[in-house]
Amino acid sequence: MVQPQKRRLLRRLLDSVACRVLELKDDLVRADLCETHCLDQVLQDLKLTPADLEVPIPKYFELERSSTLKEREHVLTELLSRLKPEISEGSFPILSRTEAIMLLQKAERARQGRLRAIFMREIRKEEERDRKIWEEGRFKFSQDEAAITIQKVWKGYLQRKRTQQDRRTEMEFIGMLPSASPAGPVGTRSQASLGADVRRLRQAEKEEEFQLAVVKTRDHLREVEGPDTKEKMKEQIRQWFIECHALTGRFPDYPDESLGGSSLIFADKTPEQVRMELEVQVQENKKKEQEKSKEKEKEEKEKKKKGEKTKKGEADTMLRALPSKSIPAINAGHKEYMNLWKNRFDSLFPSQSFDSETLKMEERKEVEQEIRIQVDDLMRQELKNLRLAVDREETRPAKPPKKKAGKKPGKKKKEKDLTPDRPMDSLFEELIVLGLLKKSETVPLKDYVGDCLYLGSALNLANKLPMPSLADIRQNMALYGILRLGSPDIHAMAPLIRSILLVGPSGMGKKMLVKAVCTETGANFFDLSPENLQGKYPGKTGGQMLVHVVFKVARYLQPSVIWIGNAEKTFYKRVPKEEEEMDPKRIKKDLTKALRLLSPGDRVILIGTTDRPQVAEMKGLCRTYERILLLPRPDYASRYVLWRHMIEAQGVQGTQHLDISALAKVSDGYTAGCILQAIQAVLTERRLLQLSKRPLLTSEFLGPLAKLDPVYREEEESLKDWYFKTPLGKKRMKLLKDQDAAEEAKLAKEKKKK
Repeated sequence: MVQPQKRRLLRRLLDSVACRVLELKDDLVRADLCETHCLDQVLQDLKLTPADLEVPIPKYFELERSSTLKEREHVLTELLSRLKPEISEGSFPILSRTEAIMLLQKAERARQGRLRAIFMREIRKEEERDRKIWEEGRFKFSQDEAAITIQKVWKGYLQRKRTQQDRRTEMEFIGMLPSASPAGPVGTRSQASLGADVRRLRQAEKEEEFQLAVVKTRDHLREVEGPDTKEKMKEQIRQWFIECHALTGRFPDYPDESLGGSSLIFADKTPEQVRMELEVQVQENKKKEQEKSKEKEKEEKEKKKKGEKTKKGEADTMLRALPSKSIPAINAGHKEYMNLWKNRFDSLFPSQSFDSETLKMEERKEVEQEIRIQVDDLMRQELKNLRLAVDREETRPAKPPKKKAGKKPGKKKKEKDLTPDRPMDSLFEELIVLGLLKKSETVPLKDYVGDCLYLGSALNLANKLPMPSLADIRQNMALYGILRLGSPDIHAMAPLIRSILLVGPSGMGKKMLVKAVCTETGANFFDLSPENLQGKYPGKTGGQMLVHVVFKVARYLQPSVIWIGNAEKTFYKRVPKEEEEMDPKRIKKDLTKALRLLSPGDRVILIGTTDRPQVAEMKGLCRTYERILLLPRPDYASRYVLWRHMIEAQGVQGTQHLDISALAKVSDGYTAGCILQAIQAVLTERRLLQLSKRPLLTSEFLGPLAKLDPVYREEEESLKDWYFKTPLGKKRMKLLKDQDAAEEAKLAKEKKKK
């Protein structure tokens, strides 16, 4: 879409829809008491595929910040180039001239020896062949017999070739083998990408035109229509003063700015209506306060009566959807589209330029609002003078509107600025120099490959707890991290999530997910891992200063991702002796305090990764990290997708000799990192060059894979046991126990009836 006004409306709607998706996710977690949801039965009923559930990441997250990202990257590269350590001469072994010559001579002699051995082997084979032919004697064919034999062999070869090709095309057609031809013609794809680039340029041009038009229209309205609207407002307010004085015998109180000021007067209402509305508002506020107090009393009485019925109440609150902030915004955007843009034909605007009439209407409202504030100040003073002149009454100071009775909202603690005199640029440079702010690698989220769980509903029916698949983990990171950080409007409206903890064995791609969040949102990458903090900001107050500076810069340069690798070390139960010098627990208290100060609109998220959460304090860890995502080892479907994707990424097309299904079965227990290491060990540069002569075999991957350590059952079970001790895990286990007890009670009743 090129038209700038339509793009603004669509952007607003997209943000609202994304916020609604996040609200629904929050409701699902409360209902299921689990971070992953088994929707395979629902997909089957709706005739949908798992790809339809994948929430796409909007491209405007990165495109809107392209200029700032380029500037930041330029500054980072400049600073990092200054800090590059010079390579010490002692890191490479130094050989004398004679030693180097002797080494080269050895290598050359070995090469010549190998070539000579190959040459002599070929000569011996040829001599052996000649000797056998001489001993057996040659069978003599006639000319016709020789021709028939050659024809027979050649026709058999051709037919076998044709049959093999037909079998392959049939298998490709039914989807049992990967197609040898590329997915689409290269020319069409390049043409499509070129069209997208041209469209981006057109969008930028139309946006510049629109911004210039906004400034010109606003200035024109201020100059031309401003004085007239100002006088009309004054006359209207004066008329209101006179009518109120004629009816009530005294001048009215001027509406407070918090209630809208003189905008209440301009609503085409009589003075009596305005006065009545103000009185009704006061009465309604009193009624609401009384109703709230009555409701609270009723709730307290009901709580005392219930006692045993608390479980049902908890289930109701779990299944009850919370009021949505995004639905009113979606309805308003839809209404605006229906009124303004639906019946407007694009033939009137072939160049996709802005609509000047709509722009004038929008800007006129803003100009009137500016003028109204100026007029209110003038008319308040005029009302004061009228009261003194006519009624000889001095204006009493206007009382501020009373706050509603009820629970006092918790006062937000203001953070003390420990670096008030230092500019932000110096803090930014300091963090880069100390290695706390790093340049993140570009890793798109789609590179985190994995398939969904197809038997989740069946496992639930069998009272077996299904483990999350790699597709579920990818989706959760998109919802919890990327969508919230990408847009300030989404972050302000969506349920607030300040921190995420990724728990799983090494090689599951935890750090890759953190980099993907930074790549998709263009976020800054701060590294607060205990190993990275050693020797930085020493002293008693060093930890407090460290956390303060990082969060201050993160808020200023939002969106920002703060990563803590080996997150269990910050919450150690007992610090090992070899790590006492590192002091990994020094930022523990300050970290939790800094996280509490983050509010909606602060696009800063803390992501921790760990593979040994058992050694950490459960309370501290769960208090700091709001969402805990478990990453178990991949299942068969995910392993199959991983093998195929990683082999094709090396430029190798699947053949009949390569059985990916067998590799997926054999690699049970291995993580994605292990699979990648095995593929890299086999598909070297030399092996890739030999593919045309020697096709890739399944057995080649077994040796490198056997050398790696898998994730053993005991390790995975210990991680699961730890997860079920977390607050959400405990609730889930309690729910499952209650369901089992209810089923046993039903069976017992049926037996008694029989």
